[in-house]
Amino acid sequence: MARTWYVVQTRTGYEERVLKTILSKIEGGEVSGRIFKALIPTEDVMRVKNNQKKVSKRKFFPGYVLVEMEMDSEAYWTVKGIGGVSGFLGDPHPTPMSEMEVQQILELMNSTSQERPKPAVQFEKGENVRITEGPFKYFMGRVEDINEQKSKLRVMVTVFDRPTPVELDFLQVEKV
Repeated sequence: MARTWYVVQTRTGYEERVLKTILSKIEGGEVSGRIFKALIPTEDVMRVKNNQKKVSKRKFFPGYVLVEMEMDSEAYWTVKGIGGVSGFLGDPHPTPMSEMEVQQILELMNSTSQERPKPAVQFEKGENVRITEGPFKYFMGRVEDINEQKSKLRVMVTVFDRPTPVELDFLQVEKV
């Protein structure tokens, strides 16, 4: 049997519990030679709460855990028997992930951890926002342009009855 990655479905919010249980079984030697790795694909995102920036993890696939294992009946039932596990993707015959899919997910996780965190909120053109930092704090404006790579917005703000374009960081505004 070959080592391959499988997708385990969990109840919503149980991903960490399932991951910890699988990892403890690996460390305890209960599944040696059958289950090798487990992970939850995540990326770092920046949130602003009470005017404080906080970095947190956002799951790429909520409700799923990836497990590298050699699929046999015993390994299948070991994972399936963990509290919070709904089953495998493709049950009753679990479908293994392709090597390319696994590499893409691992690269995506590594690239986002090395960059600065993405903002948790996405903006759209024409959307109304409130400025929360800088000289235009408390002003309202409309999103005119979005630069995802630089995490910048161009917001049209009315100052003295004149529309004025202002370039702001994603973290300097909030949706209205």
